[in-house]
Amino acid sequence: MTDRPAEPMPGAEPSDLPEGEPTVAPSPQGTEGTRPSGFGDAAGEMANETEVEAQVGGDRVAGNDPGTAEEQADAAVEDTEVDELGAMKSSLADLTNDLQRLSAEYANYRKRVDRERQLVAENAAYKALTPVIDVLDTIDRAKEHGELEGGFKAVADQLERVVAGAGLVRFGEPGEAFDPTLHEALSHLGADPEVQVTTVKHLAKAGYRLGDRVVRAAQVLVVDPVEG
Repeated sequence: MTDRPAEPMPGAEPSDLPEGEPTVAPSPQGTEGTRPSGFGDAAGEMANETEVEAQVGGDRVAGNDPGTAEEQADAAVEDTEVDELGAMKSSLADLTNDLQRLSAEYANYRKRVDRERQLVAENAAYKALTPVIDVLDTIDRAKEHGELEGGFKAVADQLERVVAGAGLVRFGEPGEAFDPTLHEALSHLGADPEVQVTTVKHLAKAGYRLGDRVVRAAQVLVVDPVEG
């Protein structure tokens, strides 16, 4: 029986196939139900990664990137320090206001105490010096009559220096304009063409004051200006 030569497969010529290569071309479709991998899949994955990176970059530009955990911790610490600094400033302002108020209250207290102390001293001096005024009146009458001589004059001069040092000031002289807060008019002697206002003409008793306080008004005789 004679052997028949093998027939070539359709779609390929034996002479066109390289030697040693399979005679059947691989199918572009892989295993049934499985998508073949290749350049198209890689390009798609690269496109997807590019879109994700662009979106993440856009979020960072827009300020939506929360940052790393370390950055978030640093931001929290910074916020806490800012809050503590604000609280310390507020507390310092309150303490400063309290200190200023206390300082003003203390200054007012010292002024009030000083005034009260001065008033107490003046009252004590007033009580001590008031009886001495009668002695000073006697000395003035002795001077008018020329009876102040010898040792009596030395004692009188010393007494006047002592009371002056204690703050007792003598006032009231003829020729002064009449002042009802300082003078007590015992009598009006009529009109006097030489005066323009009511004036002290004669001093009966001198006046005395202690500081701004009148201990005794000066007792005087006054004259009035001529009318018209």
